[in-house]
Amino acid sequence: MDERPYDIVLFGASGFTGELTARYLARAAAPGARWALAGRDPAKLERLGIDAPILRADATDPASLAELARRTRVVASTVGPYVVHGEPLVAACAEAGTHYLDLTGESEFVDRMYLRHHERAVMSGAKLVHACGFDSIPYDLGVLYTVGLLPEGVPLKVSGFLRGNGRPSGGTLASALSVLGRAGQAARAGALRRAAEPRPPGRRVSSLPGGLRYVGGWALPMPTLDPLIVGYSARLLDRYGPDFTYRQHYAVRTLPAAVATVAGAGAFAALAQVPPVRDRVQARLKPGEGPSAERRARSWFKVTFLGEGGGERVITEVAGGDPGYDETAKMFAESALCLAFDDVPERAGQLTTAAAMGRPLIERLHRAGVTFTGRT
Repeated sequence: MDERPYDIVLFGASGFTGELTARYLARAAAPGARWALAGRDPAKLERLGIDAPILRADATDPASLAELARRTRVVASTVGPYVVHGEPLVAACAEAGTHYLDLTGESEFVDRMYLRHHERAVMSGAKLVHACGFDSIPYDLGVLYTVGLLPEGVPLKVSGFLRGNGRPSGGTLASALSVLGRAGQAARAGALRRAAEPRPPGRRVSSLPGGLRYVGGWALPMPTLDPLIVGYSARLLDRYGPDFTYRQHYAVRTLPAAVATVAGAGAFAALAQVPPVRDRVQARLKPGEGPSAERRARSWFKVTFLGEGGGERVITEVAGGDPGYDETAKMFAESALCLAFDDVPERAGQLTTAAAMGRPLIERLHRAGVTFTGRT
């Protein structure tokens, strides 16, 4: 790997989140870091005006992706929806022993990539790390941080509560519609993954969306990819104890807000099942479009975790600015820099941010302004 010409290649920098990530890398990469941009239209990348080499690679051209994977130590991909466009690059990285990162929130894609490419990545030494943005770093690393403050070797229970605001980009909307329109395929992929993945001997892990709760405000179920990622981290890492439980919620202050949130989510999910309506919704915000810098500057998130075990109780918080874009670009870029340059665990195969990078990534993000705090 040291003989490869690049440390990091960002694939898909001409998209909304990709451009934010590229500009963050241009600011944050240390002198001497060898990084490049890649995409199917080099002229489009040149128009960004970023001082980095530009490579041509196309998600529909496996040979170009294989060449890309052979030339770098880390590939970070923003090209989604991943269930449509993502697999050829995962396959190329697993074959070449190249570390791979993405921003997917698609459980079907994560499960299918485990089934098809995990074993090859284990043999080649590649780390395949999905969900390296707001899906699912605050939850995955927040739980890891919380578990680290609790006793070892005892049953642990952690609950997460998200508050915040933000608006989607066209790419995020496309991914969300794809997920909701493929619920049956996702369920089948999940069942196959559960049948194939070894369970940790002598340990139990339960990680699900939370139920409806009142905890000084209303805590609603949060059926996203994040609990699945946290559960996989818990199966990979013995530090989560012999019996680990995680539940995730979206928190709102009032009952009317809770009713409106549930109704809106239900309506969006129902619309996504009807292809003509789904197309009309997507047409309102095209891929490459997103919220303005002024709107993003007003956005924020906080995830509060309640951890219990061995007679002790801790409260922790992960917080930052605009969750979907500014902070996602930061998390994604810092994940790539962490894999390329930090002392990370030797594990290979499909991993999570907690298992692949863990504490070094927490420290990077904390220095970059995504705060991790805790109290007993």
